[in-house]
Amino acid sequence: MQHTYGIQDFPVPALGLGAGRIGDPALDDAQVGTLLGQALDMGVTLIDTAPSYGLSEERIGRHLAHRRADYILSTKVGYGIPGHEDWSYGSVAAGIDAALRRLRTDYLDIVHLHSCPLETLQRGNVIRALHEARAQGKLRVAAYSGENAALQWAITSGHFGGIECSVNLFDQRCLEHDLPMAQARGIGVIAKRPLANFPWRFAKRPIGDYCEEYWLRWQAMGIKANDVDWPELALRFAAHAPAVSCAIVGTTSTEHLLQDKLHVDYGPLPPERFESLRRAFRNHDDNWIGLI
Repeated sequence: MQHTYGIQDFPVPALGLGAGRIGDPALDDAQVGTLLGQALDMGVTLIDTAPSYGLSEERIGRHLAHRRADYILSTKVGYGIPGHEDWSYGSVAAGIDAALRRLRTDYLDIVHLHSCPLETLQRGNVIRALHEARAQGKLRVAAYSGENAALQWAITSGHFGGIECSVNLFDQRCLEHDLPMAQARGIGVIAKRPLANFPWRFAKRPIGDYCEEYWLRWQAMGIKANDVDWPELALRFAAHAPAVSCAIVGTTSTEHLLQDKLHVDYGPLPPERFESLRRAFRNHDDNWIGLI
């Protein structure tokens, strides 16, 4: 199942692979290669990575360079470049070149400024570096990854053809205004955390866990999965939400990825179910901003 990516000239799958977990050095490299190849074979043909994801970029390049025409490659820049201050023109320009080398490609499809602070966006140097790289053919879409005020500025600025933000059952704030604005401007949208970090794993509040905030929101909303399991409900909600081009899931298991794809392939939730989940969020929203 494919969606359009804004007004760009390429389709994207409804489900993509978030490649953060495959960067773990403890993982067997052959296992990672198998996962990446099978992801493409099953139609999960957008891969989203970042330089902060350990060995992720390097592994994608090593295992998939020979299939470069088969997938959409999304990565992020802005930090971690020796000799360059984070969030400077140089860190973005050099970061793009470093990503090209690690990923063993001569172009990147989508390059996001990775949670770049609003004040830095407004100064413009990092945006200029992105656009110059695009003019040089190093990337196809200049994009922004982040939440809240910075995301809103990025959408309305006219500088970006794509965004990435949190979209899930318990992180719906962007569905009110941000994503409709993006859609009206022809901006592609990658939805991260569509499974909301699996809060249904925990019978009690998981204090200190990554998904603690989502667990609290889940309890407050009081929603039930009813006739489907939680992963199916969550994925169908996020992947087919209005304006979403592609929802990305992170996994090291081909079996889990295939199950996620089957869930997404069931298509959108019935309209009345989708709207009931939207109402539950609105009715209990206690300044539930997007989680970085």
